[in-house]
Amino acid sequence: MPPASAVPTGAAVLVLEDGSRFAGRAYGATGQSLGEVVFSTGMTGYQETLTDPSYAGQIVLMTAPHIGNTGVNDTDMESRKIWVAGFIVRDPARRVSNFRAERSLDEDLVADGVVGIHGIDTRAVTRRIRDAGAMRGGVFSGEALDLSEADQLQLVRSQPSMAGKNLSGEVTTPEAYRVPVADGVERVGTIAVLDLGIKRATVQYLAEHGFDVAVLPATSTAEDIRATKPDALFYSNGPGDPAASDAQVALLQEMLREGIPYFGICFGNQLLGRALGFDTYKLPFGHRGINQPVLDKRTGRVEITAQNHGFAVDVPIEGESQSPAGFGRVQVSHYSLNDQVVEGLECLDIPAFSVQYHPEAAAGPHDAFYLFDRFRELVANRSANSTGAHAQEA
Repeated sequence: MPPASAVPTGAAVLVLEDGSRFAGRAYGATGQSLGEVVFSTGMTGYQETLTDPSYAGQIVLMTAPHIGNTGVNDTDMESRKIWVAGFIVRDPARRVSNFRAERSLDEDLVADGVVGIHGIDTRAVTRRIRDAGAMRGGVFSGEALDLSEADQLQLVRSQPSMAGKNLSGEVTTPEAYRVPVADGVERVGTIAVLDLGIKRATVQYLAEHGFDVAVLPATSTAEDIRATKPDALFYSNGPGDPAASDAQVALLQEMLREGIPYFGICFGNQLLGRALGFDTYKLPFGHRGINQPVLDKRTGRVEITAQNHGFAVDVPIEGESQSPAGFGRVQVSHYSLNDQVVEGLECLDIPAFSVQYHPEAAAGPHDAFYLFDRFRELVANRSANSTGAHAQEA
């Protein structure tokens, strides 16, 4: 059982910007939480969701009814803390039942100051968001519950929307660090990783695929990247609006012109799209969860993927497109089977590709894990061809 100090007490209310109100009970810390209310359809993996920096600035509703059953542990943390602005569940676990549990979920929510609510009809909230689109919202408990309904609604409506937000600086690593190639793995080269909100599993898998991983802050410059002597470049997942990340887009364009192989996921896919000269746009309610179906156009194979994004790249799904920024031919490699949203880009004239989902699958299915192998092969072949060319010249 969680300690008494971690068990929330008292009433709470969720307020949406359209005026909808859902009364429940406090969960986690008490107080006031504001953010964009979104829903995640994952049946499992709540700890990975909470500690995914991509959820910064968002109040996350779990559509699965029972949350907290397996507690939390240090191993499954995807970053240094919980990033969600608030948390909404229907039925929190009354007790933890798992041999790997080190704490209850309640304890971590309180420790990180995450204001949540439980006991509401999460299905009704999900349907409202699905029909009207993601909305600004707020969770109020404790003293914040004493505010008038008009004041609560005013607080919700006065907060800025997710569109136009640059949140990379809030979630990135404060200092550069390195992770060496995993033991027993043949080294491919050094990969410079721009941390826009990266998950630990991504760094781990890059190391396990033969890369010395140099993780850099989101504010890094071209000189910072060159200083790592990279054989490849990687842009991570992360929160915010890609249209508000002009500096990272310009940096990527400079690196692409130098011919450095590039792999991007999630936010890194959107920034590749903008670097190539395409636009991005905000989705009505986004894709969040670990059961999103995607078609790989190269193989015709359907992948079940883990996703968390509220923006997408605007480019035709069929045929080849010319990069408006002068990077040659580009084609959509993957797209969503739910709504035909672009889920992957492949450059045909430069060594670069990206996907909108999370191939590290923490938590989630492993259908897309092959992308790490595909990138390793791309970098290894490019290195071998370069070595062969130098040998012939000599």
